[in-house]
Amino acid sequence: ESVTLEDALSPEELEAIEGEALEAAELEVAAKIQADMLPDDFPAREDVTVHASMTPAKEVGGDFYDFFFIDGDHIGLVMADVSGKGVPAALFMVVAKTLIKTSALSGASPAEILSAVNNQLCENNDQFLFVTAWVGILDLSTGTLATADAGHEYPVIRRASGACEKVETEHYAPLGTMEDNEYAEVTIELGRGDSVFLYTDGVTDAKNPAGEKLGLARMMDMVSRSSGDSPAELVAHIKEGIDAFTGSADTFDDITMMCVEYSGQEKENA
Repeated sequence: ESVTLEDALSPEELEAIEGEALEAAELEVAAKIQADMLPDDFPAREDVTVHASMTPAKEVGGDFYDFFFIDGDHIGLVMADVSGKGVPAALFMVVAKTLIKTSALSGASPAEILSAVNNQLCENNDQFLFVTAWVGILDLSTGTLATADAGHEYPVIRRASGACEKVETEHYAPLGTMEDNEYAEVTIELGRGDSVFLYTDGVTDAKNPAGEKLGLARMMDMVSRSSGDSPAELVAHIKEGIDAFTGSADTFDDITMMCVEYSGQEKENA
């Protein structure tokens, strides 16, 4: 006579197995939602090159990046990180990403985008989720990058000369925390061959087996040593560096990066 799983296990053990199966299924759904929403058709034009990657953690979070052409001369750039894990974070990510892009395509400035999206995310936010975000709009005719920050990691500029600098500005409140938050705008001037490196805290917070964090200084050193690399090469090299640093340690946060290289446009002689 065959023995079923129900016969072999106690009700408590069965409930635990069913709970683990449900959790695994939810994480799989969250991972698919997250992966499907991230663009992977990276532009490589004469004036701008973009590459990005997102490596999900075991406990799928809500990291996302985005890039999109607003018109022929402007590209929108987004790097963000939703609080929480699993399906709720993934769904909140979808909403936040969609709202940011819609606002940018309507002609809003980065600060206006964050203000509008913040108020929209505060509505019916029963899960009390929030999202740190960095939004930039790069004018491809001039190299002027207008940016606004909602509590996100500071961007790093890799100059064509190889010099590497962190753009440290005042942190403003993450999106979805309180209505009518105000956001300020910061402008960065890029020259031909300069790059912007964007990332989430899964990069700097990555730990080695001893529990030591990678940190901003090590990450910036990796960016600096990647001078001359294309955006795709830089992102790959940073990921290799993180893997070498963390070794066998578990990853508990998504690792998301984006590099945008500005090549400029040839100016016509006056």
